[in-house]
Amino acid sequence: MPRGRYSLHDPHDHTPLADEHFQCAPGPSGWRYVSQLTAPDGDHTGSVDLTLDALGRPLRLELHAASWQVRGAALDGVTWVRTDPTGTHATEGNVRAHAFTGSSPAFLVATARLLRLTPSAAATRVRLVAFTGPVLAPRTVDQSWALVDREAHATDNGPLTVDAYQVTALDTGEQHTVHLAGDVVLSAPGVELEDLESPPSDLG
Repeated sequence: MPRGRYSLHDPHDHTPLADEHFQCAPGPSGWRYVSQLTAPDGDHTGSVDLTLDALGRPLRLELHAASWQVRGAALDGVTWVRTDPTGTHATEGNVRAHAFTGSSPAFLVATARLLRLTPSAAATRVRLVAFTGPVLAPRTVDQSWALVDREAHATDNGPLTVDAYQVTALDTGEQHTVHLAGDVVLSAPGVELEDLESPPSDLG
């Protein structure tokens, strides 16, 4: 069960945004990730709770940020309910999309798990609903994912397979690379793995 800490920063000017203290593990249903976010001054700013099924689809998503809350799942595409800080207004949404995304590294692992790409496969298009701070407003995004490299690295715990994905935003053409080892993000724009207490889980 990997447990550790990511630091999140603005990918353009590298302004520190938050630390994400996480733990994740495969389970009977698929995979679960939970985390707590803290601001650079140490204040609690939100949380992530994501459960995937065996095919990588979101069984349950719960996000908190600045007193806003989102609960979602894969249902007729993806469906969610977003609640305001007062708890008096809730809006429901539904989009013919494959999954959710956002600023948490959990969503990079989840998308890779959903697509199950191989190094020889062509790039795959995926439609996602993004929730980002500070108010978790939904936005539909189209991306292209390709697994461009897979390398095995020797470690004290045996070989560690690192996958490099090229991710393209289809609305702007902007490209970036995401490095994953099992269910842990090693590097991605705006994400740094600062601490890891146990090896990544092999999601197969």
